[in-house]
Amino acid sequence: MPDDKQQTGGQDRRRINLHEDYEVRDWAHRFGITPEQLRSAVGAVGDQADAVEAHLAQSRRGGD
Repeated sequence: MPDDKQQTGGQDRRRINLHEDYEVRDWAHRFGITPEQLRSAVGAVGDQADAVEAHLAQSRRGGD
């Protein structure tokens, strides 16, 4: 189902949609990484922003 840009908040707010360029750009900027790194992280742990953030933190500590 396509992302409904008229509805904001809720569960959709903490999910990363790699099919929307603006979301990739915004999430990558928020995490301080490249869009390619974001795609890789989402591929590794799924589209939940909390899981991606934890994965990136672990990777930065060298735990991955």
